Amino acid sequence: MTVESSRARFGTLADGTVIEAITLKNSAGLAVTLITYGASVQSLLAPDAKGVIADVVLGYSDLESYVTRPEFLGSTIGRVANRIAKGRFTLDGRTFSTSRNEGEHTLHGGQKGFDKVPWRAVEVTNASVTLEYVSPDGDQGFPGTLTATALYALNDANELHIEYRATTDRPTPVAMTNHVIWNLAGEGHPDGALDQWLTIPADRYNPVDATLIPTGELRAVTGTPFDFRVAKTMVRDVRDARDEQIAFGRGFDHNWAIGDAVSAEPRLVARAEDRTNGRVLEVLSDQPGLQFYSGNFLNGTRVGKSGRLYRQGDGFALEPQAFPDAVNQPAFGSVRLNPGQTYRNRIIYRVARLIPR
Repeated sequence: MTVESSRARFGTLADGTVIEAITLKNSAGLAVTLITYGASVQSLLAPDAKGVIADVVLGYSDLESYVTRPEFLGSTIGRVANRIAKGRFTLDGRTFSTSRNEGEHTLHGGQKGFDKVPWRAVEVTNASVTLEYVSPDGDQGFPGTLTATALYALNDANELHIEYRATTDRPTPVAMTNHVIWNLAGEGHPDGALDQWLTIPADRYNPVDATLIPTGELRAVTGTPFDFRVAKTMVRDVRDARDEQIAFGRGFDHNWAIGDAVSAEPRLVARAEDRTNGRVLEVLSDQPGLQFYSGNFLNGTRVGKSGRLYRQGDGFALEPQAFPDAVNQPAFGSVRLNPGQTYRNRIIYRVARLIPR
């Protein structure tokens, strides 16, 4: 198999910045389109068990929707993914305040995080795209000038490899991730996504308070709706109000502890299956945590690429990451990056097909 790339104009921002769409396609029919706004996965076309192609990621068909109706659809998240409690943290004795965009908290980098800025395509080959964004000192309240890169590479094994890297000129927290929202039945499918099956090989997760900030505990999944060690449908427990954690998140919006530290090589952190059409998604990463989000805040006010409204449960996110609020909870591990160091997060999205029995 071979991989080919193509480039096109996706749109133009109000300041005249041209946003590109770059498509990577292999001969098996898998094709991913990336846009330079937010270093985002705008579409991913994948065959099912019968070879039928569908776009399996939520997104928009136009730039204006990404700008005016942000939902982190397919975007690169940074500087710090997930939530920072009360929008502040202390580093080397100094307290920093970050822009708050979820009540009193900072979510996914703040009001203008990495998902809401144009990235620059610094290299495009037949099989890969490298994008760069330079975040200035003080951006969203974070210290230091940070140079971040996002490498997307497609291979003939139907794997989309993502490698995030970052360097800084001052100590700063960094914890990036990708926020693709998936529906293996096809984005905009009328039945939603939560009847698909999910496996998460983790025996602990992070409980949260009513504002979705981790309490600091690592709780066993045994006997709870959070036990995905054996595959089950996402919908089975997503409304189980007997568990206070489900009520807090309006479903699943929690971090699972895959390990205690960054691993030497990417490992399996999740597997999703659509047992109706046979599409399978495996997610691998070297990060210690995985956020599973069941699309709880999709509220029917966003029109997706298919022309259908995105509603609650129409997609799910599997976000390999450092533990949420680690900047304020030392027991969760350090997300500090110093000058001379390189931050790295490696993610693999592997698309496969179930073998008919």
